[in-house]
Amino acid sequence: MALRRRVLLSLLLLLLLPLLSYRILAVELTSTNMHPVVQEFQRAELSCLIATTNTAHPRIEWKKIGKETSYVFYGGKMQGTWVNRAQLHSRTSLIIFNVTREDKGIYRCEVVAPEDQNIGAEININLTVHVKPVAPRCRVPQSVPVGKSATLYCQEKEGFPEPTYTWYRNSEPLPMDSKSSPKFQNSSFTINTKTGTLAFSEVQKGDTGRYHCIASNNVGSAQCEEQEMEVYDLNIAGIIGGVLVVLLVLLLITVGICCAYRKGVFVINKQNGNSYKTPAKPDGVNYIRTDEEGDFRHKSSFVI
Repeated sequence: MALRRRVLLSLLLLLLLPLLSYRILAVELTSTNMHPVVQEFQRAELSCLIATTNTAHPRIEWKKIGKETSYVFYGGKMQGTWVNRAQLHSRTSLIIFNVTREDKGIYRCEVVAPEDQNIGAEININLTVHVKPVAPRCRVPQSVPVGKSATLYCQEKEGFPEPTYTWYRNSEPLPMDSKSSPKFQNSSFTINTKTGTLAFSEVQKGDTGRYHCIASNNVGSAQCEEQEMEVYDLNIAGIIGGVLVVLLVLLLITVGICCAYRKGVFVINKQNGNSYKTPAKPDGVNYIRTDEEGDFRHKSSFVI
């Protein structure tokens, strides 16, 4: 039995030896952080480490992958926009200084080791850059009548991750729903923290005030300037009175025009310069038309 076990172990070692030698001869890469997240204008380290290799001086390359692949490190030196703000660290890792939002994306670390059986290896590092929001753009109506709906807007397009929004009235934060706070029971608004809208279904006099919005993410926050919104009462009696006055004026104008027509103020006699009136014919005179003599008259008592 002992002999058979030794034979089986020997055969197993013979079978595993090629695999072990392949493992030893293969270049292998690892990373301490495959998804680094940094703030804009900070320092970013893209970790790429050679775990195993038999090549003393492997070739190192870094590329940024996207619609168009760009070389970051090639031929032993930095390329493109990275020349003055990036360098290699620990032989293969990449450090980028003063990171901008344009630097986010996938970077590929490639190592070529000619003396290894598996001469090449690569890993992808996904760099995320967080951006602080800028001052959002706010739109607040200047005046709204009581009982009407109104919407206030707050938008910011620079921050990453996308910011959330908080509204303030007279420097006091507003809840997401007015009904959720006893202090705002007399109001009727809701806030969408993702889109930045503050919507009133029916504004009340108590909603008058100075409004501003703050956009925030995990990097920072920014706010817009305060804007005044006035809520005023509708003067129904005044509106009705104004309409009646307008109708009365229109009625008087119509009556005046009708009277003027009746009195002939707007009748205009036009006479053509070449026109003439035919003389009235005396009673008892008949006119006969002839080609030679023209018209001649005769009395009814004329007898042939």
